[in-house]
Amino acid sequence: MTDRQTSGSHAAGVLLPGFAGTTLPDWLAERLRLGLAGVCLFAENIVSGDQVRRLTDQIRQANPLALIAIDEEGGDVTRLFAATGSPYPGNAILGRIDDLDYTEAVASSVGWQLRRASCTLDFAPDVDINSNPDNPVIGVRSFGTDPALVARHSAAWVRGLESTGIASSVKHFPGHGDTAQDSHVALPVVDLSLDELRERELVPFRAAIEAGASTIMTSHIVLPQVDQEGPATFSRRILGDLLRGELGFAGLIVTDALDMAGASAEIGIPAAAVRAVDAGCDLLCIGTRNTAEQLDSIERALLDAISDGSLSAARLEDAGVRNHDLARVLDQRSSLIPIPEYVGELDEQFDLERTTGAFDVRPGVTVSADRAVVVLETASNIAVGRSLWGVVAAGADPVVQRRGDALDLPPGVQPVLVGKNNHRHPWVRETIDAVRASHPSAIVVDMGWAGDDRAYADVATFGGSRHAGRALLAWLETRAADTGAAETGRP
Repeated sequence: MTDRQTSGSHAAGVLLPGFAGTTLPDWLAERLRLGLAGVCLFAENIVSGDQVRRLTDQIRQANPLALIAIDEEGGDVTRLFAATGSPYPGNAILGRIDDLDYTEAVASSVGWQLRRASCTLDFAPDVDINSNPDNPVIGVRSFGTDPALVARHSAAWVRGLESTGIASSVKHFPGHGDTAQDSHVALPVVDLSLDELRERELVPFRAAIEAGASTIMTSHIVLPQVDQEGPATFSRRILGDLLRGELGFAGLIVTDALDMAGASAEIGIPAAAVRAVDAGCDLLCIGTRNTAEQLDSIERALLDAISDGSLSAARLEDAGVRNHDLARVLDQRSSLIPIPEYVGELDEQFDLERTTGAFDVRPGVTVSADRAVVVLETASNIAVGRSLWGVVAAGADPVVQRRGDALDLPPGVQPVLVGKNNHRHPWVRETIDAVRASHPSAIVVDMGWAGDDRAYADVATFGGSRHAGRALLAWLETRAADTGAAETGRP
């Protein structure tokens, strides 16, 4: 075998593509047989529990040690439950409840669901500190704004997930919370010094590493006071000196998707792959709907970089070995950690009252029995994707209002306007202002991360999962009953 052939096998061993469809394509099965590191599943690959298990069986038949990765954060970002909405509270609600045992229990439940689906690597938890209330991509994916709180819940989530045999991937290093741009569509800048990072952004990562995180995911953000040359995914200073050196992380470093604008908009995915491996990344998440031709071009770029000396063959080999070693560890875990017998419905396992207790409700809000729920539908960010959410996922049949739609409400009905991140959408603010003017009893609910002044949130739920939707509907019923009792003088 030539040096290039040897390097070629290592090139395949660092790639983690996505694909179109709900069955394993022949081209991808062949690459798995030849040593591809693994596959990343997205919502479009999943239609049911039985189907996803057949799919993961196909992947394992092609490569028994393939890493099977997925984004299952236990809240708004869900892949297993995209069609129905997530049955879990979500990080921001967990942070507000602030019960570490509860957070760990949620994470372990997520892990068991992934084990049943035969996945091995979960791109969770999100340990970003949501410092910027206008952050377009983190928001309720974060446990909160306090570094110590985020750290202890990040550690609890890692412990819960890893206890089930699933590898966690703590993200997005070194912290995506203080941004006003989404790295899926732009290259955000976080202008913080290293000392500021140590005091805030890095605190949860330290805690997650100490809790036993198997992998850490990089972010496509620029930190000019640390490294002006490019995003963290391409920075030896950030990944080598800071993550490996100062924080002592010895596990796997995985990239956020390289098809994101923050990584490849200017240089293309193949060049991004070379830069990521050279900086110290081990596993390259490529993105969705990848093709054999795309993987060919990435492998060629890696091999050409070795030939021209811009990438070390030893670095590529080291990355492939790290990926293979993690796959072997996870395979052993699956044999040693039995999956418990499934008992009961997931919707019944997490207390709605604990979630409603975490809501932020404006004093004096009253709920009428004669009310109309209106969902203000806005586009989800790419990380959330097309996923059923909120009261619709919970089984309600509301009016769905989109930008440009006329909204006709009877004068005697109390409108309950339900949106996500209301303060960030001009047409949503205009709609709320108009409804409040015509219906002074209107209630505005924000199931995202409400603005600091809560101007467009009489009720802030801090999550839009199916579970949060069920909690909101229960809260409305209870508050309406309380209002009715007060009006009639009943106890």
